[in-house]
Amino acid sequence: MNSRKLSEQINTLGHEARVASRLLAKSSTEAKNQALLNISEALLSKRDMILESNRLDYEAALEKDPNPVNADRLMLNAERLADMADGVRKIVSLNDPIGEEFDETTLENGLSLKKRRVPLGIIGVIYESRPNVTVEIASLCLKTGNATILRGGSEALNSNKALVVCIKDAIRDAGLPSESVQFIESTDRVAVNHMLNMREYIDLLIPRGSESLVRLVAEKATMPAITGGVGVSHTYIDSDADLEKALAIAFNAKVQRPSVCNALDTLLVHSAVASEYLPRLAEMWIQSGVTLHIDERAMNVLGSLQGPSIVAAKDEDWGREYLSLDAAVKVVDSLDDAMFHIETYGSAHSEAIVTESDKAANRFLDEIDAAVVFVNASTRFTDGGEFGFGAEVAISTDKIHARGPMGLKEITSYKWTVVGTGQVRL
Repeated sequence: MNSRKLSEQINTLGHEARVASRLLAKSSTEAKNQALLNISEALLSKRDMILESNRLDYEAALEKDPNPVNADRLMLNAERLADMADGVRKIVSLNDPIGEEFDETTLENGLSLKKRRVPLGIIGVIYESRPNVTVEIASLCLKTGNATILRGGSEALNSNKALVVCIKDAIRDAGLPSESVQFIESTDRVAVNHMLNMREYIDLLIPRGSESLVRLVAEKATMPAITGGVGVSHTYIDSDADLEKALAIAFNAKVQRPSVCNALDTLLVHSAVASEYLPRLAEMWIQSGVTLHIDERAMNVLGSLQGPSIVAAKDEDWGREYLSLDAAVKVVDSLDDAMFHIETYGSAHSEAIVTESDKAANRFLDEIDAAVVFVNASTRFTDGGEFGFGAEVAISTDKIHARGPMGLKEITSYKWTVVGTGQVRL
């Protein structure tokens, strides 16, 4: 298909989404919740069709790259579908933010002012690999009365098409416009470039994927965009850490699901506990397939542990989002050294300290500039579902509009309502 015809087709999707967004914006909470319940049920009742579509994508991905860790972001199974369905039901249970009134005040002249929460309109999302994003975005946007235009990656095309069929049918069965969720099937790069210029139709654009995708959107988008979200996450093991907690936290943060943005990338260990802590953690990590990229001081501590799983860190290993069973390891002499390293190499996504010192914990909370800062917990909790949002449209590292996991309220706006009794301005 030539680029002009593709652009015309995408504009048609945008126009349909705009019409649908106006209907969706005034739909009742009951109708929106019914659509969500329908989606949840469809994920389970149409499981075989979805999983067969996903199998095609997953096997194709393994042919290109036989490392199963890299294909993990793409893979669906019965358990993950059940979790997705449960996430949608949790969104149903959340309060509908649309119509909420807040910041009420009465002026001296008697005018009553309030803010009333309203949908943004149309949210465009460009994302890679993870087909669960299709369901999460569509569900959160439905609950908030937003239409959405989705463009997933070519590697998940079959999975996303199957999921969108289920979603559209579920919306239609609830009496709402199925055009509320639009999916761009073309895998041509032209489709992305065109979306970046759809200011007439897209009110907010969100990229979810590689650093290069986020940078492209930041540089080229003609509409407001959430252009943070790359996760370079650190965990610092303080001199006052409970080492049993520290072992469990660092192991979970790296191994539980290494292919996601909130997984541990760099481990910083205070020199006072390095000799006791690092050999134990390294052994646990190596048994789970982790490759450690370690600095010279860590190499001295781990001298007895040798092999392909331990390599000398290079300059580019610091500040790297691995998305794999790899971790950089550095020994530091103080909390200040750890915080300086995080300030230098972090991406303001998720940062954690393990310590029993209230002073160190509070300094870390106060001084680390990140969307989510943890004390004695795994960075894997940076997640809309774990935060009680049901899901998230993105994890933002921006500071304006939204920061951290973006749930329902983060994809709404507000308008002022002003009620008087005949006042005129003098």
